[in-house]
Amino acid sequence: MKFQMTDSLSTASSAEGGIGLEQRRTAPGSAPGISVLHRPAWLPQSVWPFQTSAFEIEGCKIAFTDVGTGPVLLFVHTGFWSFIWRDVILRLCRDFRCVCFDAPGTGQSDRLPLGSINLDRASRALTALIESLDLQEIILVVHDLGGPSGIGGASRVSDRIRALCAVNAFAWKPSGAAFRGMLAVVGSSIVREFDTFSGILPRITASSFGISRHMDEPSRRAFLCGIGRHGIRAFHAYMQDALKSKAIYEQVDRALMGPFRQLPLFTIFGERNDPLGFQPRWRQLFPDARQHVIANGNHFPMCDDPDLVAASIRELHRVAQ
Repeated sequence: MKFQMTDSLSTASSAEGGIGLEQRRTAPGSAPGISVLHRPAWLPQSVWPFQTSAFEIEGCKIAFTDVGTGPVLLFVHTGFWSFIWRDVILRLCRDFRCVCFDAPGTGQSDRLPLGSINLDRASRALTALIESLDLQEIILVVHDLGGPSGIGGASRVSDRIRALCAVNAFAWKPSGAAFRGMLAVVGSSIVREFDTFSGILPRITASSFGISRHMDEPSRRAFLCGIGRHGIRAFHAYMQDALKSKAIYEQVDRALMGPFRQLPLFTIFGERNDPLGFQPRWRQLFPDARQHVIANGNHFPMCDDPDLVAASIRELHRVAQ
């Protein structure tokens, strides 16, 4: 069954006694160095019914959401911000502890100079989040550049990871003219500054082609406000680093060939968005992987069909037990 998000958000709020999921977890003092963030005016509870907290690493405030109780699901996206996980979290937080965060320089995390934004820094932020919240028995769910940054960060605490779920994600050094060419173009300063001026890529991402197949206009506005000009530049900086980074891919390779090699792996891809053959590559790395394809899905399967993605993650949890 599919829901319009206005209905789903209303249901979540009423089920929590009128306060939504705002006070479910992470109060001040619940862990050293963690504080509750003030809710910005552009992010009303009606579109983001979760409390956002923060911790600091390397002089940068990292915003995160920690909602629900039960087995831990850790959602990692690196590029825009964690609003993309909202619809799936709403479907899972009754039975799972759902944690997501905004990578350095994105969302409600501190903005950073472009030269300070890279996948390795994002991976270190993830490691610090896992340790700060003392997360255990984690199902790691990664999307896009969250593949290398998420798996790299999780590899430092590999004994805490129980399963992997790759949602339109990769986790290997880019090769081939198409893949490397795409990263080179999107990560270039010319495209970055044009996008900062025009906002064209965020607007495409906020359309039905991206995250908004089931989102209303207030949700789309909040998503775009969470990006802003600095966030656009951060996105392109991450894309540029994905082409040239070496250390992160070496770390990911060691993890996938080592402690993560025997973990259960699910992949979830949109039917219309695997032009570089990432899903077959995952199958080569994990011959026993279970692979799901979202009919008519694009780059954000968790937004195209959150019910199916949530059901797949529940299935992965059963397999990992």
